[in-house]
Amino acid sequence: MQNQGLAQQLFLAKQVREHEAKAATLAGVSMFTLMERAGHAVFSQCIEHFPNAQRYFILVGYGNNAGDGYIVASLAKQAGKEVIVLAADTSRHLIGDALTAQQRWQALGGEVESYTQGRLNNADIIIDGLLGTGINSQVRRPFLTMIEDANAQPSAIVAIDLPSGIDADTGQPLGIAIQATITVTFVGIKQGLVTGAGRSAAGKIIFNDLGIAESFTKLVDASATLINITSFKPLAARSRNSHKGNHGKLLCVGGNQGTSGAIRLSSEAALRTGAAMVRVYTHQSSVQVVSSGRPELMVSCDSLSAALAWANCVIIGPGLGQDSWAQIAFEQVIQYCLANNLPLVIDADGLNLLAKHALEYRLKNCIITPHAGEASRLMKVSIAEIEANRFQSATDLAKRYISTSVLKGAGSLIANGQQTWLCENGNPALAVGGSGDVLTGIIGALLAQGFAVDQAACYGVTLHAKAADILAEREGERGMLPSDLFAIVRQLINGK
Repeated sequence: MQNQGLAQQLFLAKQVREHEAKAATLAGVSMFTLMERAGHAVFSQCIEHFPNAQRYFILVGYGNNAGDGYIVASLAKQAGKEVIVLAADTSRHLIGDALTAQQRWQALGGEVESYTQGRLNNADIIIDGLLGTGINSQVRRPFLTMIEDANAQPSAIVAIDLPSGIDADTGQPLGIAIQATITVTFVGIKQGLVTGAGRSAAGKIIFNDLGIAESFTKLVDASATLINITSFKPLAARSRNSHKGNHGKLLCVGGNQGTSGAIRLSSEAALRTGAAMVRVYTHQSSVQVVSSGRPELMVSCDSLSAALAWANCVIIGPGLGQDSWAQIAFEQVIQYCLANNLPLVIDADGLNLLAKHALEYRLKNCIITPHAGEASRLMKVSIAEIEANRFQSATDLAKRYISTSVLKGAGSLIANGQQTWLCENGNPALAVGGSGDVLTGIIGALLAQGFAVDQAACYGVTLHAKAADILAEREGERGMLPSDLFAIVRQLINGK
C-alpha cells in the first residue's frame, strides 16, 4: 500500500479537539481564523453543489459549530442570499470565537430567531451547525425536534464537521441524527463518519484541513487509515518464463449438500483474481454441480489430506455447513494450517464453527471475514454491541483470534490488532447473498500469489468493493449478482 496524506487518515474526536489549537499556533493562525476558514469551506461547497439555492436556513446550537454556522450565514447574506438563522435557545449566550462570529452576523443586520416547529418549510438548503464532536449522550430537545424537522424536509442538508447526533468516534446515532446530503469536515476526518450509520448520515464527505495539515500531523498519529483502489500500486507484470506453479495453488473447502453455489463462487472468484490453480474439496453431492461449466476447477470429495499438502493457501467456510462432515473437514484444515503455518481464510460457516472452538485455536497467518452476525457469535456479544463500535469490534476480533479481521458492512474494516484500515469503496449492491463468498475467493487468491496477510485483506476488500462501484455506476445497485463482479475484478487486478 502506498503512503497516504491527511485526507486518507482517520482520527478520534478527542485527538482533533486536543491538538487543533496547538496545530493552529504552530501554523501561525488563530482559532478564529480556523473558524473563518471552516465557514468559507462550507459556503463554497454550498455554492458548488447547490448554486441555485436562495433560501438558507442555518441551525445553530451553543458551541463552536454554531460559530461556524454564523460565518456561513454572514457569507451567504453578503452573497445576496436570503438567510434565516434559527437557534436552539436564544437565551443561551455564546462565548469566545463563537460569540465573535455571532456578533459579526448581527453587525450585518442579521437576526437570530428561536426555533419553532415548522419554520424550516420552504428552505432551499439547511446548514447543520447544531451539535459538535463533544456530544456523548442521547440527543435531547430542542435539538431532537430540530433534527426531526430538518430530516423531514426535501431540501439539501449540509452538515458542519459531522451530522448532529452522530457519535464522532463510533458513527452511531445518539438517538437521532441529521441525515446530511454533504458533510464538510475539518482538520482530521472523524472515524465515525465513514462506517456504519455514520457513513449513511454523512452523505458525501468533503475534507478540508483548514491549512494546518503539516502542523497537525506532527502532533497526532491517526487512529485508522482510509484505503481505496488508488492506495495500491498496479501488480508487476508476470515473468515471461513463469508457469502455473508460480502463481498460487489455492484449496477451497466448502459446499455441503445443497449449498454448492457458495464454494463455486469463491473458487471461480479466485481464478479470476489470478490464482493459477484452484482445487475444491466439497461434499460428494456437490462435486458435479461445482465442476460443471468451469472445467478449470479441480474438484474432489476425498483425500483432503492430499489436497492440503498440495496447497500453498486455503479458504474454508463458504457453504460448509455445521454437520459432522463440515466439522471433520474444519478441524482437519485448521490443525493442518496451524501446524504448517499455511495461509488461511475463514468465512461463513467456518466462522460459526470457529466460534464453537474460540478457546482452542489461536490463529496466525489467517484472515477471518465476518459480517456483524458472525462477529457477534465469535465475540459472544450481541449484533448491536458489534455495530455500536465497529472500529473496536474489528480490533477485538483480531486480538482474540490472533488474526487479521475483516468486519464486513458499510465501511468495511480491516484490523490486525495494531493497525486498522477502512475501505472507502463499496455500495449497497454488495448486500446480496454470495457477495461474501466472492470476497473470500479474491482474498484467498491474493494470499496464494504471495501477498502478506494484511495486504491481501486490504487489497481484496478494495478490489471487491471497487468492482461493485463500477458495476453499480454502469447498471444500478439493484439486481447485481456476485458473479457479475468477476470480469471487473479481473480488469482491476490487471490495472485496466
